[in-house]
Order: sequence, then structure tokens, then C-alpha cells
Amino acid sequence: MSGQQEGAGFLEKTFKLRANGTDARTEVLAGVTTFMTMAYIIFVNPTILSSTGMDFGAVMVATILSAAIATLIMSFSANYPIAIAPGMGLNAFFAFTIVKQMHYPWEVALAAVFMSGVIFIILTLTKAREAIVNSIPLSLKLAISAGIGLFIALIGLQNAGLVVPNPDTLVQLGDLSKPPVLLAAMGLVITALLVALRVRGALLLSIIIITIIGIPMGVTKIDSFKLLSLPPSLAPTFGAFTRGLPGLWATGLIPIIFTFTFVDLFDTIGTLIGVSSKANLLDENGNLPRAGKALISDAVGTTLGAILGTSTLTAYIESAAGVAEGGRTGLTSLVVAILFLACLFISPLVGIVPAVATAPILIIVGIFMMEPIMKIDFSNFLEAAPAFLTIAMMPFTYNIAEGIVWGVLAYVFLHLVTGNTKKISITMWILAVLFIIRFFA
Repeated sequence: MSGQQEGAGFLEKTFKLRANGTDARTEVLAGVTTFMTMAYIIFVNPTILSSTGMDFGAVMVATILSAAIATLIMSFSANYPIAIAPGMGLNAFFAFTIVKQMHYPWEVALAAVFMSGVIFIILTLTKAREAIVNSIPLSLKLAISAGIGLFIALIGLQNAGLVVPNPDTLVQLGDLSKPPVLLAAMGLVITALLVALRVRGALLLSIIIITIIGIPMGVTKIDSFKLLSLPPSLAPTFGAFTRGLPGLWATGLIPIIFTFTFVDLFDTIGTLIGVSSKANLLDENGNLPRAGKALISDAVGTTLGAILGTSTLTAYIESAAGVAEGGRTGLTSLVVAILFLACLFISPLVGIVPAVATAPILIIVGIFMMEPIMKIDFSNFLEAAPAFLTIAMMPFTYNIAEGIVWGVLAYVFLHLVTGNTKKISITMWILAVLFIIRFFA
């Protein structure tokens, strides 16, 4: 009994449960709920990054460890119910733009992630991170999220085989008579239904259901399956970023580092503000107390993730699910971190999941990320055109960076020629100049 009291006393002292109007039971339930809504990243992130040639098992371990450590920092340092893990969109940018389209080795991409993490730490410690975000027009911030969502959905449709190349029309509908494509289509319906019914852990549950359905269809292979085992080795990816550092400063890679930094800046801060607002954690001026401690979590996490072997980490909007269950403190995120660590020993289970089982998740996550588009004022052409170009150029060029470049250039150009230069911040001027130089360099 005394041990339970000591445990309760530690939790109360560390997380200030009563002061935040919560209790340990509520926080644990909130943590489990948050984990269930974001656990799909354990499956999806290795699937995306391994397409570059990275070892699937090593990436999975790097994903779990970096997410757990960064979320622990959030828990004990900032005391917020917000979880952190490798971000969707940024992992796609890593794999499909830097490696597959630009033909850089994945080690160089990891080096770019590492440098962006170092920049995150510097910007956070100097409080410049908030200042940079404030200087970027809101319409572009919203458009970046929406554009990445469309890009992720396209990748999901490709992985599912629902969208395939066509030499005459660029793309066309895939062959639904093929078992993997049919399974992916069924999976999309199942995932959408679970999400629409607000089933907790809908994304993770759909992966499990699709994987099981794939067994009699011959898509899921379970020839040598065992439930538990020691974690795969980190050796194939651990420290591999050092091999990419020499080529990091090659022509064209500076914008890549900027893109990692830029996108995560808005992703994390937007999530922090959005989730904190729902949890009533903002002060009377609408500011987030301990914002610096919260931001340092993903900064350190990104740097550590690059060392371990994964792409940029960010705060997860799925944390809102835990907040909806009553999560108000870092105890919620502590539970998430513990559950992530427990997943280190189920790698065989992860290994049997076919790619078509995670493809519907990418499509649904793309839908989630499109939500900010509703906040863009499309009646104002000076805001609508740059936002549209940002959104459209990402999937149509298969490059997130190009969407940002064209959005920034369109914003500066339109406001310049219409005499609205007061709305162009110094940061936007600098970015526009750098992007123009990039085209002619």
C-alpha cells in the first residue's frame, strides 16, 4: 500500500495532476488512446524509408526509440500531453524526393535531417523559432499542410496500385482484379468506415484487419511467423548520417535542409497550439507556457532520430485524441513513450504487414492533413494563388520543396506588383531571393 502511495505521490509531484484537474487513471487512458491513434507510424515509417534501400528493421527500431525518447522529453520537461514521432510528409519528402527523385543516397538525406535538427535546437534556444513562424503568411502555413496531405494521398494511391502510370495520360486507375490492389481498395473502405465511426485506434486497427484479410488472399505471408523476438539490429542505420556529411553541401542540398526545417517548424508549432487550445493549456493571452521546453523536444528528437536512422520528428496532431479523453499532463505522453518501447519486441508481427495494408493509411492521413485548406481565404486572389500553387505543385512535381518555393515566389511577386509590399516580411524577401538564385545557380 505504501508503495502505491509513494507512486501516486511521485506522479502528483512530477506532473501536478490535481492542479491540472486530472488523475492518474484518466492520464493513463488518454496515453493509451493517443498511442493507438498514432501507432501506425511504427508500420508506415519503415515502409516508406525502406523504399530507399534502408534496412526495414533498423528503421523500425530507430522510429520507436526516437519517438519514445522525444516523447519522454516532452513528458518530463514540458509536462504536456503531446506525443512526438517521425512526421508523415517529411518521411515522404525524404524517400521520394531527396532519394528517389533527386538521386541522393539515403545517408546524405539523413545528414540533412541531422543538420536541420541542429538548426532546430539553435533556433529554439535563441527563441528565433517563434519569430520565424510569425513572419510567414498564415495562408502559406495552411497550404503547406494541405499540399503535403495531397502528396501523401498520391503516394498511398500509388502504393495501393489504385493509381498507375500511363504514357498517354500520365496516370490511370489500376487493375482491381489483382489481389493486392483489390485488398488495398477494401482496406481503404474499411479504414474510412472505422474513422467515420470514430473508432479509437482506427488506423492501427485497419492495418491489422487488412493484414488478416490478406492471408487467405495470398497477399500476407506468414510462413515463418513468431510473435515475440529481440529487436532488429540498429547497425545498418546507426550513425550512417556521418557518411552523408561530406556530400551534404553539394549544389541543391541547402534548400533541402531548409525544407526539413521549415516544414517541421510549422507542423510542430501548429500542433502544439491546436492541441493545447483543446486542452485549455493556453494562457489568457493565447500563448503557450513552457513553449520553449515543448519545442526542444522535437528538436532533440530530430537530431537523435537522424543519428539512429530515421527522418524528422514532429509533434503529432493525434495527441488531440488523448486530450479528448481527458489527458492534461506529461503523464499522458509518458504512457505513450512506454508503449512505444514495448513495441521493440514485436518486430516479427510488424514484418508480416504487406505494403498494401499501410497504403490506405497514407490516403486517410492525407485527408486529415487537407483540413487546413478550409481556413484559406480563396476570395482574396493575393492569398489564394500562392496557396494554390503551394498545394498543387507538391503532388504535380512530386516534390514538397517545389510547392514551398512556388508558393513563396508567387506571394512575394503578387504583393510586389500590386503595391502591397507592407505585407512582405523581411524573411519572405530573403527566401524569394534565395529561391530565385537557386533556379539560375
